[in-house]
Amino acid sequence: MAIKEYDVFVIGTGTAGKSVAYDCAAEGMKVAIADNREFGGTCSQRGCDPKKVLVGITEAMHLAACLEGKGIASVPKIDWTALQKFKSTFTDAIPFTTERDLNEAGITMYHQSPQFLDENTLSVEGKTVKAKKIVIATGQKPMELKIPGRDYLKISDDFLELPELPESIVFVGGGYIGMEFAHIAARCGAKVTIVEFGPRPLGPFDADIVSHLTKASEELGIKFIFNAKVSEVEKLQKNYRVSFQKNGKTQSVDARMVFNTAGRVPSIDDLDLEKGNVSFEKGGISVNEYLQNTTNKSVYSCGDVSASGSLPLTPTSSQEARIVSLNIRKGNHTKMDFPPVPSVVFTIPQVATIGLTEEEAKEKGYNYVVEYKSVPQWFNAKRINEKVYAYKTIVDKDRNIVLGAHIIASEAGEMINLFVLAMCGKLTCENIKAMIFAYPTWGNDIKGMV
Repeated sequence: MAIKEYDVFVIGTGTAGKSVAYDCAAEGMKVAIADNREFGGTCSQRGCDPKKVLVGITEAMHLAACLEGKGIASVPKIDWTALQKFKSTFTDAIPFTTERDLNEAGITMYHQSPQFLDENTLSVEGKTVKAKKIVIATGQKPMELKIPGRDYLKISDDFLELPELPESIVFVGGGYIGMEFAHIAARCGAKVTIVEFGPRPLGPFDADIVSHLTKASEELGIKFIFNAKVSEVEKLQKNYRVSFQKNGKTQSVDARMVFNTAGRVPSIDDLDLEKGNVSFEKGGISVNEYLQNTTNKSVYSCGDVSASGSLPLTPTSSQEARIVSLNIRKGNHTKMDFPPVPSVVFTIPQVATIGLTEEEAKEKGYNYVVEYKSVPQWFNAKRINEKVYAYKTIVDKDRNIVLGAHIIASEAGEMINLFVLAMCGKLTCENIKAMIFAYPTWGNDIKGMV
């Protein structure tokens, strides 16, 4: 059988992979793409988008609870089955439409994870293919917990497909996935426990802002067990028992279902990277400033699987795909240069962050000033009877520009985007205060934060 040859072979059909494939095909290149799962990637099917649909219903419920007795007569109940049916309207058609669009673009599709045979040769679906350029955009997958009983642990994919919500859940890990799902489950009626290895949830986020979320989560009914290392999961008659080490002692908690939300790792195990002379590290595929692999110059990597140093987020995946696409089509002329990147945890209230934390500003030696306030009395929170609203901003004293902003609020995700504009434009605090925003809006509040 003849070996098929391509100009570009893309591994992964998520945001990053598809973008590169479409760009190169539009340039007249012969392009192929492969995936070992449903075409369309994580974000649209098993991540950001379906999660946000579930969150949207709980936002309505939370708002009603805040305003109960202040115009709302009673808090509505959530119909989990109907919610899942609604969510499926966003996800079910994605594999079909993705394959249809790729086909119309003239891109050859393979439904398997390729394996490297050498630097420019892959084995996929029992066929041998060669490519001048190979793009690795396989994303991330849940990190396996190497403990007895790990097969009993479910993952985020399973939570998003639950036909019924169990009456009790343990989440192993208090990162953004664990926290978001915990808030969804608790508001939908489940008894929720988070077992976290560290001293608090959301380790990379500002500690003071997270403390407000931790308190709000506990008031919602979520139980936290911090500084606990999970050691085993056992199957009981109806429940599962999660054992953990804390303060030198073995303790346990039982629940109907246990989810591994301890983090995600690069999805590279099936690629046989060594045979392709593709270097990799803990953060994923090793890349240079052009997002080109450091040892195999025929390979580029973008998205969550790339060890580019950027946050593993959909917007950064899109940016990295643009850089890879340009460098494949035009030669290595475009370097990776990320602007400040915001990150949002879609709990209720939301936590949003951009730029430096207070600790990072200190470590980098900036001459800075911090403004940290809890402001539930501000109008936008008060009008919906929201009890949690706080912010912390870090400002460079010498240049009077924002180094970092951290917010917990109902609309923190939208507010942080205004700080993106301010920081990318290097606006001074005077510039921000001089702007006229619509009032009364959450966005207008940032003028009082600097």
